[in-house]
Amino acid sequence: MTEEPLEHDQPVVDVESDAESEPSPENTKAGQRTVLAVGFASFFGGVSQDMVIPILPLYLSQVLGMDRTVIGVAEGLVTAASSGFKIIAGRISDRIPRQKPLVTAGYALSMAGRAGLAFVHAPLAVYGLRFTDGIGKGIKDPPKDVLVANAAGSTTRGRSFGVARMLDTFGSALGPLILSGLLLLFVQQNVAPEDYYRWLLILSALVLLITIAIIQFGVKETKRAARDPHAVRVPLPRSFYLFTAIAGIFAIANSSDAFLILRSQNLGLSVIAIPLAYAVLNIIYGALALPAGILSDRIGRLPLITIGWTVYGLCYLGFAVADSAWQVWPLFAFYGVFYAVTEGVSRALIADVVGQDGRGRAYGVYNAVVGVAALPAGLIAGQLWDGMGPSAPFFFSAVLSFAAVVMVLLFRRQLIPDRVRG
Repeated sequence: MTEEPLEHDQPVVDVESDAESEPSPENTKAGQRTVLAVGFASFFGGVSQDMVIPILPLYLSQVLGMDRTVIGVAEGLVTAASSGFKIIAGRISDRIPRQKPLVTAGYALSMAGRAGLAFVHAPLAVYGLRFTDGIGKGIKDPPKDVLVANAAGSTTRGRSFGVARMLDTFGSALGPLILSGLLLLFVQQNVAPEDYYRWLLILSALVLLITIAIIQFGVKETKRAARDPHAVRVPLPRSFYLFTAIAGIFAIANSSDAFLILRSQNLGLSVIAIPLAYAVLNIIYGALALPAGILSDRIGRLPLITIGWTVYGLCYLGFAVADSAWQVWPLFAFYGVFYAVTEGVSRALIADVVGQDGRGRAYGVYNAVVGVAALPAGLIAGQLWDGMGPSAPFFFSAVLSFAAVVMVLLFRRQLIPDRVRG
């Protein structure tokens, strides 16, 4: 394949990686339709997920009586438990001719895990169902990223991931709005909290039926030959492992958003207002995801990731020192900027530095490292909250995120392959 001109800091295939030839840029109408279909599937997946996230910590603490440390471990455990399945799914993704079966299976497991929460009371049962939801996420994420990466040309990959993240996030903005409306309706009808929480869990699970239908009937992918399982695999480049290691350190700072919800309640925000604040986060995220992806195509991925992690540190510092409910609103909006300039851009960076046949494996490793870090992140945050007060975990996260930014700046030359620097 003829190489595209190299600009600024944009990462490309590392000199140490296999120079696997990609198909000619698939930024055709078929490729664009695939990106849009994955994006709309993620839209409804976001609606489902974010109908749960703003109420789940409250459900676990108020209805099931779990303390903050248990909630932190539970939420960290589900993410960490999914990590192994991300590695498995990534390896399978590189070897099978189609990605759709893995994505569909992942969403189906998440649907079962969310619906089941409405019918259990014991913490162990909750752990099991959150584990099931985590497995679903682990199975679907790498092949879904591969679908987008393979449908995009190298010069528009940031834009394509931006489109997918934008649609995903607008779904995540709509979910809390639907949640707030239903909460208001239930309160007006004097429905008991334990009852309306359970109805909301069931409804959020049913939304995933739409996502599964879009994956099955809307995503078109070209069947490729199954890879020989005995073929010698080319190692992933060192620049990928270095970025993943630093991202793992940052992930320890990035504790579950459940703590933001608990902190919002701690500052006096009402149960109905919390989903609306979460919607503000996702509206900002969705509005900026596509511009951030386009900008990363022009100036490179690392500058935006560095900005995003800095924004995260400042946001968590804000949550640490906040003392009024009104401050939650601008902090959640600021938090949306962090997501917008890091989530899709990080995935585009990985696609840049890893050859096509290794992308599933790379996404699996990356997601696994970030997921494993979620367990100590949740445990540390919960212990700091219970032992030192609600501000402590946010101070810790801010300091560690700034440390990760310093590491990116120190190792910038190693993170950007030689061919880009030249």
